[in-house]
Amino acid sequence: MLEQDAVAGGIMLSLIERSIEGLGDQMILLAPPQATVPAAFSNVDVNPARHQHLLREMQRLRGSIYLEEGNVKAHQLTADGRHETPEDDRSWHLLMMDPGGIVRSCALYLDHDMSAAMKTMRVQNCPLASDRTWKTTLKGAVESEIARARQDGLKFAELGGWAIKKERRGTPEGLLMAVGTYGLSRVLGGALGITTANVAHSCSSILRRLGGSLLEFEGTTIPAYFDPKYNTYIELLRFDSRTPGTKYARLIDYAKHTFTSGVSIIAQRADALASRPLQPLAPVRAVAAA
Repeated sequence: MLEQDAVAGGIMLSLIERSIEGLGDQMILLAPPQATVPAAFSNVDVNPARHQHLLREMQRLRGSIYLEEGNVKAHQLTADGRHETPEDDRSWHLLMMDPGGIVRSCALYLDHDMSAAMKTMRVQNCPLASDRTWKTTLKGAVESEIARARQDGLKFAELGGWAIKKERRGTPEGLLMAVGTYGLSRVLGGALGITTANVAHSCSSILRRLGGSLLEFEGTTIPAYFDPKYNTYIELLRFDSRTPGTKYARLIDYAKHTFTSGVSIIAQRADALASRPLQPLAPVRAVAAA
């Protein structure tokens, strides 16, 4: 049985590696308006209209999946079926596209600056943040992670907004998206962070395999909790982009390289681009005097 599991795991890793090779044709990153797009990204398109269109399509995908899975009610969506969150306009969005240019999977990555506090974060909306039994422990856990990030000179980030079309589940896509968030984090300079992971789907197990672990404080683990807003059980997982699961470290490095060399980045503002190195001038031919 162990040998069969090892073979199956090797096949999955091989599939993911081949998928990463094609990321340039399948994935698009939406840059948040306020972010500086690192010079490491070589394929940047400043296109406000396309950015807005893809953001709305992503929200529509998220709305349709969450509604179908019973995670939201119709009244929680916009009139055209989109699932909006206050963080959407401040986050990086990883989008997987089908050959027809339709968004089929998504995740968000929200960077916080060094002065950030829990009260400004997504995790503040977690039901445990107002639970008399758990709010102090949760606050201590989050603030200790923020302090560790500052001490190590890293950013603090939150992941969320996971959604994958039903027909893509059971394929490497979920793991590919998770690998992608680690790769993006490394391009952006590395981060400690937390994510909300749906226990009912594979999101939680995938992130654990990549190195995520349950959030804890002073030896007390934060338990999975029921979130009435999304009608599901959620785990709070911590991650460190520097130390993924050993099995996936090479794939994450590969994803980082692919992001910088092939994946399209859609930005809203030209002044958000970090300085790019000057391209070498073409050699000038000497012209013989007549």
